[in-house]
Amino acid sequence: MNVITPHGAASLTPLIATGQRLADLEAESATLPSITVSSAAAANAVMLGAGYFTPLKGYMNRADALSVATDLKTTDDLFWPVPVLNMVERFDGNVGDRIALRDPNVDGAPVIAVMDVTGIECLSDDDMTLMTREVFGTNDPNHPGVATFNAQGQVLLSGPIEVLNYSYFQSDFPSTFRTAMEIRDEIESRGWKRVVAFQTRNPMHRAHEELCRMAMSDLNADGILIHMLLGKLKAGDIPADVRDDSIRTMVDHYFPENTVMVTGYGFDMLYAGPREAVLHAVFRQNAGCTELIVGRDHAGVGDYYGGFDAQTIFDERVPKGALEIDIYRADHTAYSKKLDRVVMMKDAPDHSKEDFVLLSGTAVREMLGQGIAPPPEFSRPEVAKILMDYYQSLDQ
Repeated sequence: MNVITPHGAASLTPLIATGQRLADLEAESATLPSITVSSAAAANAVMLGAGYFTPLKGYMNRADALSVATDLKTTDDLFWPVPVLNMVERFDGNVGDRIALRDPNVDGAPVIAVMDVTGIECLSDDDMTLMTREVFGTNDPNHPGVATFNAQGQVLLSGPIEVLNYSYFQSDFPSTFRTAMEIRDEIESRGWKRVVAFQTRNPMHRAHEELCRMAMSDLNADGILIHMLLGKLKAGDIPADVRDDSIRTMVDHYFPENTVMVTGYGFDMLYAGPREAVLHAVFRQNAGCTELIVGRDHAGVGDYYGGFDAQTIFDERVPKGALEIDIYRADHTAYSKKLDRVVMMKDAPDHSKEDFVLLSGTAVREMLGQGIAPPPEFSRPEVAKILMDYYQSLDQ
């Protein structure tokens, strides 16, 4: 039996339909009025279906959305860090309608969920400004998460859903996409009790690899869940299939057997920094993990967040007891030339900047694009090869 319970419930509450219920819904959905939702709303449906958003039953209404944005809780006092919404540009139906939601990310826009519409509300510009500022910490339209959030429309449809499928995630990433239920089952089958989650939307360099080892050692954990985002990213980020290949290669070469699970989840990146870090904690708790590594600028982008804002939010905005999962706080990690190993920089006060192998993301991308492997202290050669092939393919 797993040692950590899901968030806000005794057991997971996945909204995925199976068996006869799925067949009935598929037949019914063909007779229902339908709308094509945003990629963000489709990703929310996937997360609701896969149990990661336990104990939610569907999309939030305006009151819950504003309450979550400002106070990190629903009007029923459920702790929740980010509004889970279905915003559209227009809707011609009525409260009480039952509608099919179509997936914008799959050819032919098949039905991804069936929704009972319990609310239709027009969000004001002030509502949008408030939610944007609270969730993303900025209203700057150049912030990729802000731009995506505000492009969906301001008609808010709320109500419970039943999910028919996991969009493109199961077919495109069959060996990596896993539901919260599947991860819990595998943790149990491996006999793990203490499990540390590592969130990533990027390939893992030596510093990330060692950070997982440090956390596992410090916490005396049984295993690491490397849990990668498989959904939409901003322009310039490395695609999920390349990232998947590089992470699996690193684990196969450099971690002992039965210490790492490589998995992924179907969600679009918000780039919401601290708020997204708390959301990451919620769905890692639902997946059965006991700790989440929160590093420097976790889920951040650009210079919108302070280096450790994603850690301090757990002290300042997460009430005691609101989450069962604990946070493993990581500093910037880098390879020390003096010590000949990766260290947390805060643990090496006698070092100067020159004592570390430090490379900017831009510098690494330029090297890889030119077919030059970063130094082995920065990136494993097997991983560098995969990334070099990818970046050089962009120039073909």
